Amino acid sequence: MTVTIRQLHPHFVGEVSGVDLRKPLTAQEAADIEAGMDKYAVLLFRGQDVTDEQQLAFALNFGQRESARGGNITKQEDLRLTTGLNDVSNLGKDGKPLPRDSRAHLFNLGNCLWHSDSSFRPIPAKFSLLSARVVNPKGGNTEFADMRAAYDALDSETKAEIEDLICEHSLMYSRGSLGFLDYTEEEKAAFKPVLQRLVRTHPVHRRKSLYLSSHAGAIQGMSVPEARLLLRDLTEHGTQPEFVYVHKWTLHDLLMWDNRQTMHRVRRYDHSQPRDMRRATVAGTEPTVQQQAAE
Repeated sequence: MTVTIRQLHPHFVGEVSGVDLRKPLTAQEAADIEAGMDKYAVLLFRGQDVTDEQQLAFALNFGQRESARGGNITKQEDLRLTTGLNDVSNLGKDGKPLPRDSRAHLFNLGNCLWHSDSSFRPIPAKFSLLSARVVNPKGGNTEFADMRAAYDALDSETKAEIEDLICEHSLMYSRGSLGFLDYTEEEKAAFKPVLQRLVRTHPVHRRKSLYLSSHAGAIQGMSVPEARLLLRDLTEHGTQPEFVYVHKWTLHDLLMWDNRQTMHRVRRYDHSQPRDMRRATVAGTEPTVQQQAAE
């Protein structure tokens, strides 16, 4: 079958048909999907009842798997998934919803903030692919913001002001904004801030975008209050309704998004009920600061 993509939002997001993700992709299918990602930044595949292995195999068409190490506070022996996927559920190793007062649950609430996956890593993520295995009955929509359209809508004075700014990103910034301050020394070392450009250029189509995230908590050369005000203003600008797509999950939806061009967040949901979401993450290939400086 031929891959076809129908645009769902005025700026971005496409719904893909003509592909079964349980089967290996042809070279043409993989090329068509990657081109779709470059153009739409978010792609929706409905009715994809995949296994963890099939989901990971699909992701590997677009790059190397990103290591999950250093991206959460769950100890290796407490992990629910051992298949190489990131666990973005509200479930513990026993398969039941995490207690509301558990450290893992409180830490994971940071996913309700606007962010870009792995911006807290020296080399941030390229694509994320999220599969809905159990859909929570109440809430839990995922929202996406087009950071290219948001950048385009800035006035020329603001574009000039932010062009060369370098931000510090850390999981401690995003979780700290919610009052989560309970870290071990080992976790503090793992979450040490990394540097990312505030304006990124896409390697294929060369459009610029805002590289924002709740993980960003400082800007080099600025006082922290001044930096956070600027980041807050830009985030408010970039997440206006005109730039946002809201996805209401149905069972076996698979959403794929480009972390270089978008932000996303999950909305609040009933944590007493299971929500099983599994993410494959495609690693980026170079630091943002180094990438831009070389141009």
